[in-house]
Amino acid sequence: MANSQFQEIKDILRERKIGKLFVGDTENTFIQFFRYLFVGGLATVVDWAVSYILFKFVFHESLAVVANSLSFVAGLIVNYIISTFWVFKPDKTKSRFVEFIQFAAIGLVGLLLTMGITKLFEIWLADKTSAYQIIAKIVSTGVAFFWNFFARKILLFSKKSNHSTKGGEPKNE
Repeated sequence: MANSQFQEIKDILRERKIGKLFVGDTENTFIQFFRYLFVGGLATVVDWAVSYILFKFVFHESLAVVANSLSFVAGLIVNYIISTFWVFKPDKTKSRFVEFIQFAAIGLVGLLLTMGITKLFEIWLADKTSAYQIIAKIVSTGVAFFWNFFARKILLFSKKSNHSTKGGEPKNE
């Protein structure tokens, strides 16, 4: 399966049909991953911008945890909306609310991974360099990105994870 997906990418590049990387529904993991780079990047920009605006101008340089929590939710909403329209093909039979809750739960695990990695780097490097926070941010962003993409792809948007049909009856697997 991976070979056929990789072959599809090679064909797109060879035929110079780059637009296929950006337009149309796809189950190709490589194309979805490529698109998710943009979605994750935009969601990160929204998260950081909202955090800055709330912290600096709304909460007047206080309530950082509240600002970061609200900005995380803003980034999560942007990620969900764009992911379900552009990256992954949502299951039409699922409740959008339930789907969003599952999407958010995966994102929350990503946030917990980020917090854990940041704490580990603080323990390991805080007495050696003040750059530990930036190093932790880079590493944890990468780990959380891969977690979020693959967990959402496998657990939420893969054909194997969709256990219902349009009639609501379980599939025979």
